[in-house]
Amino acid sequence: MASVKNKFIFVTGGVVSSLGKGLAAASIGALLESRGLKVTMLKMDPYINVDPGTMSPFQHGEVFVTDDGAETDLDLGHYERYVSTPMGRKNNCTTGQIYETVIAKERRGDYLGGTVQVIPHITDEIKQRILAAAEGYDIAIGEVGGTVGDIEGLPFLEAVRQIAWDWGRENVLYVHLTLVPYITGGGELKTKPTQHSVKELTGLGIQPDILLCRTDRFLDKKIKTKIAHFCNVAENAVITAKDVEWIYEVPLVFHEEGLDERIVEKLNIWTGAPHLENWQKVIQVLKNPKDSVRIAVVGKYMSLKESYKSLLEALVHGGIANEVRVELDCIEAEKIEQEGTDTLLRQADGILIPGGFGDRGSEGKIAAIRYARENRVPFFGICLGMQMAVVEFARNVCGLQDANSSEFDLQTPHPVIHLMAEQKAIDSKGGTMRLGGYPCVLQNETLAAKLYGREKIAERHRHRYEFNNAYRVEFSAKGMVFSGLSPDSNLVEIMELKGHPWFLGCQFHPEFKSRPMASHPLFRGFIEAAIENRKAVPELPRMKIVRTQ
Repeated sequence: MASVKNKFIFVTGGVVSSLGKGLAAASIGALLESRGLKVTMLKMDPYINVDPGTMSPFQHGEVFVTDDGAETDLDLGHYERYVSTPMGRKNNCTTGQIYETVIAKERRGDYLGGTVQVIPHITDEIKQRILAAAEGYDIAIGEVGGTVGDIEGLPFLEAVRQIAWDWGRENVLYVHLTLVPYITGGGELKTKPTQHSVKELTGLGIQPDILLCRTDRFLDKKIKTKIAHFCNVAENAVITAKDVEWIYEVPLVFHEEGLDERIVEKLNIWTGAPHLENWQKVIQVLKNPKDSVRIAVVGKYMSLKESYKSLLEALVHGGIANEVRVELDCIEAEKIEQEGTDTLLRQADGILIPGGFGDRGSEGKIAAIRYARENRVPFFGICLGMQMAVVEFARNVCGLQDANSSEFDLQTPHPVIHLMAEQKAIDSKGGTMRLGGYPCVLQNETLAAKLYGREKIAERHRHRYEFNNAYRVEFSAKGMVFSGLSPDSNLVEIMELKGHPWFLGCQFHPEFKSRPMASHPLFRGFIEAAIENRKAVPELPRMKIVRTQ
């Protein structure tokens, strides 16, 4: 359990959802880490699902996978991109997990015949999760999902209230993110939503120490004073959480507002001066790129960008590493099925097919891959994207008519992608895929080996289907290179194509390990290839783009 030296920061949100609690918590972590503190993070999700693994991306957004195989909330991706601490199973808990554990204890007789209740049994289990996550760190930052006032979030709020009682109020800090909207008609900022949100929180026994006020402009002294008086916080603890062009600006804006100084002051922590030079360099590149490239991302959930959050950020990281701005065309795969590739892809400097499940849009993805292969456009396929590249190669290079993945067509005469052997006896859906970090051995003199610069790597996975090894010899003879294999050589992890400038597919999800200051090698290489492709191809009139953020 946590030691007496631990400090805790709990981040809550009010007024509306999607204000950016995850980014706010991650940015606080980045600031404190820049001061030399050892920081960890915890996301508490009030939904009753055990984890988000079985949720639709339209419901929940991306499922972020950790090295230890946990399917977690996408905010853990933010945490890993902002602080150096690797996240794991203990860094995300849900109502489903909490109740599952408490009920299992009750069935074993752990409560000695007592009546099991929300208080103390559920709240005690939540507190145990918090303390376990904090062990070994100077500061643990806990984000409570949802919005203050949601009925499902009440046990978590009660638990974090009790932490201050158990651990000492001087060791606990409450940060509340709220909204200060600008009303165009009246020409003024409105503080009433913030006042009501804080009133709701204090009614639950939590007095916030710091308010992060999400707004589209910096708050002046008059507004901050008003909020401070009505919400019972110090004026210098009212922090502007201003909208920014790039999410990696948030730590810098918070620092300018004095947030990190307020935190160490209120928690009575001595630290060195913050070192934010790396964050400043990132923003310098993003705001002053040397060039730009256009990447077409062809997927099935493009109407909700949160479905591909880590992937889109990894593309930004690749741009930072190459000092270029990455412009995105986010294209629904079904649109390609309807309109064809020439119009939708002709302006792309690179084409990426992300992961996913189900056959909707699969033929559009295959058409996009064929376009990339035949027109020598840099191509990057991730998980399902790699599998679709295999299907395209089977049909159009190897001449295997009606080749497909058995996920989509159990009757296909050529199941070039099939269910993994260890998955065949599994009926349950939740948490049963091949999940987490697995090793991979790279073959010499391949694109993958060149990009990574080493022979052995480890990457994160989330899949049930794999390349069918019965086709490995035939595909090799036609020019497919299996450049990354599992240590026993049974599982194809990476494939490439001979004679193509840059064509690579991987079974794993490299986006989960990319960072703004350390772009993943595959994304760095993909963007570099896109730059070279743009230089080689005459520039076409550019259509309106979709920004990454």
